[in-house]
Amino acid sequence: MPVNILAVGDIAGKCGLDILSRRLRSIQRLEKIRFTVVNGENAAGIGITPQQAREILSAGADVITLGNHTWGKQEIAETLDDSPYILRPSNFAPQVPGRGLGVYETSFGEVAVINLIGRCNMDFGPDNPFLEADRLLKKLSAKIILVDFHAEATSEKLALAGYLDGRVSALWGTHTHVQTSDACVLPRGTGYITDLGMTGPINSVIGVKTEISISFFLGNPPRRFEAADGEGKLECAVFEIDEKTGRCLGVKALRITD
Repeated sequence: MPVNILAVGDIAGKCGLDILSRRLRSIQRLEKIRFTVVNGENAAGIGITPQQAREILSAGADVITLGNHTWGKQEIAETLDDSPYILRPSNFAPQVPGRGLGVYETSFGEVAVINLIGRCNMDFGPDNPFLEADRLLKKLSAKIILVDFHAEATSEKLALAGYLDGRVSALWGTHTHVQTSDACVLPRGTGYITDLGMTGPINSVIGVKTEISISFFLGNPPRRFEAADGEGKLECAVFEIDEKTGRCLGVKALRITD
């Protein structure tokens, strides 16, 4: 019997938190969602606080994933060690707080969630996500395995999806905050989309006030990035997965606006 899994694109600032809190439950009811993963790494603009993590879980998320701004708010470090429901990229250095793999008991069996980060155009040198995926998959017996790949390059996302096709149920990209139009089921049964998009302000540059981003690209003296506000959108994808085989049967991308 198929189950519907929801993956929600990066939460960007207060606007993103607000629309998630107001709209997530209704999406879950309408789409008959049984499990929800939300990328929350930009809930504070850059980073996420423990209180914001609690808000995302209270809104209906089962698991929160993070990315390159994991350490934007240092106070999250202790929470990462304490809570199994907040994941940071598994291919970060092994001595940092937290975990990148979670296995969760549900009414339809175990669901494993893996959080990975790419290496192309990132500010630091994480371990190889391809090899890290191999290492983690050796540990798992769950039929349903979900991967949030937080990466800049579309080529890196597509390559990892091809590498893991048939070995994971779904792989989605996060980080670029722009939803792509390539939601599909790959040849061996893995659901895929290059980027989920963003949950945050519509009138912005990937969540940042437009005038600040324009000033940056004009070459003016740098200003502190500030999250935009106004009308919001929630971008996500629904993966229909066979609970017995773990194969994806269908994928659709969604965009919900205020």
